[in-house]
Amino acid sequence: MSDYRFTELGKETRYSDHYDPSLLCPIARVKTRQSDDAKSLPFIGVDLWTAYELSWLNLDGLPQVAIVEFMVPCDSQSIVESKSFKLYLNSFIQTQFASIDAIQAQLVNDLSAATGAIVEVVVYEIAEYLGIQPIAEPQGICIDRQSLVIDRYHPDASLLDSDKSFEVEETLYSHLLKTNCPVTDQPDWASIYLFYKGPKIDREGLLKYIVSYRQHQDFHEQCVEQIFLDIMTACSPQALSVYARYMRRGGLDINPFRSTHLSRPPLFRQVRQ
Repeated sequence: MSDYRFTELGKETRYSDHYDPSLLCPIARVKTRQSDDAKSLPFIGVDLWTAYELSWLNLDGLPQVAIVEFMVPCDSQSIVESKSFKLYLNSFIQTQFASIDAIQAQLVNDLSAATGAIVEVVVYEIAEYLGIQPIAEPQGICIDRQSLVIDRYHPDASLLDSDKSFEVEETLYSHLLKTNCPVTDQPDWASIYLFYKGPKIDREGLLKYIVSYRQHQDFHEQCVEQIFLDIMTACSPQALSVYARYMRRGGLDINPFRSTHLSRPPLFRQVRQ
């Protein structure tokens, strides 16, 4: 496993309530990928971050609040370590900005510089956010209620299988994905959604595989990429999208989406979010 002790997670927390972009801690994606060539990636997609706790002061000193969505391209040079992201957002608390447009421009500039790619940022007023990401489930099949004996809690791609003689197009999902922070070992909870076309994936094996991440330590983005790659290798779908909706921590959630053919995830959020 990679060593992430150099990140904010491995240091004494430095809080600031005045704007400080130096708090952002980029981590090169190449640290957790087998290839550093973005052109050779077997998927497209984004990491959709949602910040529910952004606040700043207007020019009269009156606090403002908003919800922000960030779209980080999966071919960016770096991700941003989540604790540093939270500290960075908190640094806006006592800083004056003239408008939401000014806040948005600053966020785009700072996050794009940190990740090495253009990050899309949308700042929503609270009332405006209603209906943007509705709480819903896609039309599909939840695979959680199976009678299974589970004995593996570290990722095991050998659990995956498919029926090559029978092709389908379906959505499968599970609320049982749990991974762990690679430094603190804190639990990270998620629901995971698979949209695929091709040989019918064995649902028993898929659920066992998802549960096998229960004691695995890695960042959200890398877990989803590994799940995508393992399913592609073991099940040979013609089309595949993997989308994890992780529960928020510190007012921030991370939702990686990887696909053979879609650049953006569907618009919904899971009921636990």
